[in-house]
Formats: sequence, C-alpha cells, structure tokens
Amino acid sequence: MTLESLGLPGLFLSAFVSSTIAPGGSEAVLAYLVNGQRYAVEQLVIVATVGNSLGALTTWWLGLWAAKKYPAETMLSDKQRKSLSTVRQWGSWALLFSWLPVVGDGLCFAGGWLRLSLLSSLLAIFFGKALRYIAIAYAFI
Repeated sequence: MTLESLGLPGLFLSAFVSSTIAPGGSEAVLAYLVNGQRYAVEQLVIVATVGNSLGALTTWWLGLWAAKKYPAETMLSDKQRKSLSTVRQWGSWALLFSWLPVVGDGLCFAGGWLRLSLLSSLLAIFFGKALRYIAIAYAFI
C-alpha cells in the first residue's frame, strides 16, 4: 500500500513527514492526487499545507527544546552561528522560505531555537508552504 492510495490521510502524512527531519515526497503525492481528479484541488492544497505546516512546527518545537538544553554559543560552528544570525536578523519572515529543500528545516529549527513568536512563525510557515503547494497543484492540473 502506498501513501497515494490512502488519499487525503496519505497526503497529510506525507506532507507532515516531509516537513520534519525525515525525507519525504509530498510534492509527488500531491501531483499524483491532482492528476487522479478524485478530490478538489483546493482540498488537496489545504490538506498538504496543514500537514506540512504542522511538521514544520514540530521542527520549530525541537529547536525550542534544543535551545533550553544546548546554548547556541557552545554547540554551533562559526558557519552555523552566521546562519542563526541571519534568521535572527529577518525574524519570522525568514520562515516564509521554510518550504525550501534542505534549508527549510534548518530555518524552522532556528526559529524555535531563537524563540521567535509562535504565531508569526506559524503564519509565515503556512503562507510560504501554501504558495508552494498551490504552484505544484496547478502545474499538474
């Protein structure tokens, strides 16, 4: 059984897992379901966006937890400190790019580590991920 065959729950699970530290392919699942035309495109985009955003918030919470146990000054290399400084400078706006492969998880983690506002982080994450899923969905209609 594949995630695609699970329909909306499979899409949600794929999107959630894809947005945590684990690799995933929610874009492929979304494209497959859009092509199948069993669900409204808007419904698919919402399910994928919510799942992916909740996965990103999980990474954000891991960053918050890590900051309590491991201060940045003692754990990070100079390059990582510079990345953290960039997120610090841009604040929650940096999380608009949480959809980017490889870098996105780090942005969410840094957002939690820096204790960025949960609400503004969630809004930035959700908006960025929604735009990405809208673009993917409409590319496969």
